[in-house]
Amino acid sequence: MLQELSIKNFAIIDHLDVTFKNGMTVLTGETGAGKSIIIDAVGLLAGGRGSASFVRTGTSKAVIQGSFVFPENGVTYHVLDDLGIDHDDGSVILQREIHANGRNVCRVNGMLVNTSTLKRIGETAVDIHGQNEHQELMQPDKHLGMLDEFAGTQVATLRQQYQELYRAYKKLKATLENRRANEKEWAQHLDMLKFQVNEIEAAQLQPGEETSLVAERDRLDNFQKINDALQRTQVILTGEDTVPGVNDQLSSALQAMQEIADLSPEFKQITTSLENAYYTLSDAVGDVSSQLDSLEWDEGRLDEIERRLEVINQLKYKYGDSEAQVLKYYDQIAAELKQMEATDETADDLEDRVSDQETQLQAIGEQLSTARQAAAKHLVTAIHHELADLYMAKTVFAVHFDRPTGHPLLSTGLDQVEFYLRTNPGEAMRPLAKIASGGELSRIMLALKTIFSESQGVTSIIFDEVDTGVSGRVAQAIAEKISGIAQNSQVLCITHLPQVAAMADHHFFIAKQIVGDRTETKLTRLNAAKRIDELARMSAGTQVTKLAVEHAHELLTLADEAKAKRSAN
Repeated sequence: MLQELSIKNFAIIDHLDVTFKNGMTVLTGETGAGKSIIIDAVGLLAGGRGSASFVRTGTSKAVIQGSFVFPENGVTYHVLDDLGIDHDDGSVILQREIHANGRNVCRVNGMLVNTSTLKRIGETAVDIHGQNEHQELMQPDKHLGMLDEFAGTQVATLRQQYQELYRAYKKLKATLENRRANEKEWAQHLDMLKFQVNEIEAAQLQPGEETSLVAERDRLDNFQKINDALQRTQVILTGEDTVPGVNDQLSSALQAMQEIADLSPEFKQITTSLENAYYTLSDAVGDVSSQLDSLEWDEGRLDEIERRLEVINQLKYKYGDSEAQVLKYYDQIAAELKQMEATDETADDLEDRVSDQETQLQAIGEQLSTARQAAAKHLVTAIHHELADLYMAKTVFAVHFDRPTGHPLLSTGLDQVEFYLRTNPGEAMRPLAKIASGGELSRIMLALKTIFSESQGVTSIIFDEVDTGVSGRVAQAIAEKISGIAQNSQVLCITHLPQVAAMADHHFFIAKQIVGDRTETKLTRLNAAKRIDELARMSAGTQVTKLAVEHAHELLTLADEAKAKRSAN
């Protein structure tokens, strides 16, 4: 239910904060006072279309915020869970800002959302019905869903089974159509993937292999140069025949300095430096010798390296700029090949599977259709009962079932459903959406809403002057129906009928006032005495008479009696 509503800078509303309660709340006031503007604001919270024209003149933006709570496990909470929006404390705050430049900002519990998401949440929380705003009841494509909600568990289970199989069927059928249209391309692509996977697998490519091979090839390509340099270095360091090498001479110099090292710190430092140089040079002599011992010319190995590098270069040319990219590409095509081979059925195989699923869908669809038609009979009985209460006993309501030409399988089953009516004997049954009489339409909508209010799970229902065009006993019947709906859902109702206002649990009066040079809307909760005054005004018009006041008292008494009678039943 809607607990609190805050409106700022919206149309002629400067600032308005109002707290709503459960049950039936009416909003009354003179024409143009701003009653429908408040409903428009709630409609924007439910995801309705916003416009910069809503922003109060002279301000930068309009801000509307509503605080809602819902029954435990309410459908709104499930939608919030799907969207990942937190609602741990049970409250849901919808907020919408409309800027003068046309920009909209929507939030749900502080989380920014787009208007589509706001609408998805809002349509589970608020249902607005106006004289000319038929919403789902006037949309034939919504009638099947409404019938299914009325039907209950059996239809819901069959529909879920059907739709799960239907999704699998559509996916398989799309695969079949793709295979038929692209059989040649499919086979060619499969062959290409197999060739590429086999080529890369056969190469047994290793990360870093190319760098290692290039280094080894460079050593072999420069074998003579390396050998000459190592030989010359060895001769210089170790000497040749009677010529002492650098290492031997350094050893002699070290021995000479060791004899005087203790005579001064400077000599000691020189000795230490020579020792370091000698040992470093000795290590170099060993390294040169080791390299010479391992140095080997292998012309066959050089050819082998060149061939291997050519394989790697070819793979890089085809599949990537580096070994890592080639291997990454391999992983991708290997996975694609595996998937294609897993579904490597012929078109005939797929066609057989599609045919089997069509047979299954047809069978479940027939069960679903039978269950829906049984539910439709119960719905017709219930609607006729409601219409009789609204003095439309001669009106005939029907649920029209139709199967499209060729009987295609639909996502919702085998049937298309539309509500039909005949308001007067002798007339033809006509689609509900084409019923034009304002008074009749108001009562038909109310009858349907009475039936569907529980099954739809919407916790706040708004009636915006749906009682237009009726009076007398019909007005009283409508009042009692709206009050009855309020037993299952919070109802906010704008009305000009005193009979409807008298049935309310809570009553607000809306008036325009001039503040400075600006028109503003003021909302006042009426106490018992003020409520009698307002009912009298609604009955009598501008001149409130004693008789009008007495009539107001009588309306409230009748309303209390009607509520007591309903509670007793």
